[in-house]
Amino acid sequence: MKSLVRRAAAAVLAASIAFPAPVLAQSGAGSYLAGRHALFESDFAQAASYFSRALSADADNPGLMENVIISQLALGRIERALPVAQKMSAAGLKNQAAHMVIAADRIARGEFAPLIEADADAGGIGPLVDGLLAAWAHMGVGSVSEALAQFDRVAEENGLRSFALYHKALALATVGDFEGAEAIYADRQSGLSGLSRRAVIARAQILSQLGRNADALEMMADAFGASFDPGLTAVADRLAAGEQLPFDLIGSVRDGMAEVFFTIGAALKGEAADDYALIYVRIANYLRPDHIDALLLSADLLDGLEQYELAVETYKQVPADSPDHHAAELGRAEALRRADKPDAAIEVLEQLARSYPTLPVVHNALGDLLRQQEDYAGAVKAYDKALEFTEEGAPTQWFLLYARGISLERLKRWPEAEADFRHALELNPDQPQVLNYLGYSLVEKQEKLDEALGMIERAVAAQPNSGFIVDSLGWVLFRMGRYDEAVAHMETAVELMPVDPVVTDHLGDVYWAVGRHREAEFQWRRALSFIDPEDTDGEADPDRIRRKLEVGLDVVLAEEGADPLKVANGD
Repeated sequence: MKSLVRRAAAAVLAASIAFPAPVLAQSGAGSYLAGRHALFESDFAQAASYFSRALSADADNPGLMENVIISQLALGRIERALPVAQKMSAAGLKNQAAHMVIAADRIARGEFAPLIEADADAGGIGPLVDGLLAAWAHMGVGSVSEALAQFDRVAEENGLRSFALYHKALALATVGDFEGAEAIYADRQSGLSGLSRRAVIARAQILSQLGRNADALEMMADAFGASFDPGLTAVADRLAAGEQLPFDLIGSVRDGMAEVFFTIGAALKGEAADDYALIYVRIANYLRPDHIDALLLSADLLDGLEQYELAVETYKQVPADSPDHHAAELGRAEALRRADKPDAAIEVLEQLARSYPTLPVVHNALGDLLRQQEDYAGAVKAYDKALEFTEEGAPTQWFLLYARGISLERLKRWPEAEADFRHALELNPDQPQVLNYLGYSLVEKQEKLDEALGMIERAVAAQPNSGFIVDSLGWVLFRMGRYDEAVAHMETAVELMPVDPVVTDHLGDVYWAVGRHREAEFQWRRALSFIDPEDTDGEADPDRIRRKLEVGLDVVLAEEGADPLKVANGD
């Protein structure tokens, strides 16, 4: 599947037309530079404003026209991009973004014939998109046989059989040929079984239309396992009740064309720049405002571009009665958190927890956010709820136990925390984060050091480039009095995490223990410089480090009532 997505992305990207930096009239230079900076920062509203201003001073500049179109597309403002795209087309300028806008306008108007008659030499969106749109356009003018032949040509010419066959199956289902659609799905060579969540739901609807609800349920279980989200649960419940599901994933030719843009945008996510994938998904939203998956993907892409306010507004467009409303609210909470609005994010998740009291992922998200805000008591309560509704042995259970264990450890409820960590390891014995956290905690408490060493060595073997884990290995050796062995591991940890105050402080302690006092003092001073004065919960204690610089580690240990280094070392 990954190679399939990459081939789709490559096919789309190959059609991209890039203009050189435009040569501008002097009066538009400032606006162009401001727009370019805004576009680099993914501030699409500012970019559209500045580029439009520059274009008013240099009306025939193709580079400016393209930038206006891209900025407006990223905002979902197809109507505002259309006049500029039409001007580029009239001037004979080949531009992918302009062709996308013109195609979207034609689809919205129901003008399908031009999409069939388009001359590839005159420029288009790209072979894959143009081919799929042409096939759907044949459906739009009533030429079903021509449409099916065109889907087959796309599959053969582009080597993207699964994408073309997915749309062919959807097209067959829209005209009631559910047997033909299911035959495509059932063909193992088609590759549709693992294409996407939407492809699986489409097949469930097709099977239900054929009176095969039991097969639909089995197919969904094979695709998603035992854990269904609310949207999938709603589908499964209707199937189990014997209801014949309507085929409504695609209800019209326009919906099919919207699906083309969504399919490509989803394929581009992670394979191309997020802003490039976004313009495809925005067109899908324009053609089909009720395309919930397109709304969710648009918002996710905006979040990745750090356009949090736009992401929040897009998530809010998902109706409250949608089966996927919980996914939108989870996304909205995450965007608010990333926008440094944790209180608003917590409010969203608390309301969501009231609306979906038995959905573990909601309580998990709330617990994670409260833990990040250092509300460990609140986090424990949220994780309690998540675990209450998580089946024993479920894939997510180990993480919930691990996260609750961290919160309990921070609340100094160690016996409960240790029990959670050990339960997590029963479920996932080689999980390096759990091995490291439990091992390091035992080291700090100076309990079961041999067991802790074994755990941390296993964690290092699994993640040798994790500075935190390598630091733990050096630290347990230090605690065991094996100072010489600890040095190399602590030095490696500092190389991996050169500005972490805890790791640097540990290196200072190890250097002191082996008699390298001047180097120890240097590392302690570095550690002090890395401490965030606003971090009141950090492990690195600036007052203790300053005391070590004044009197040395030996005196500090004596003041704390700890064993002296020489005794610990057996000297």
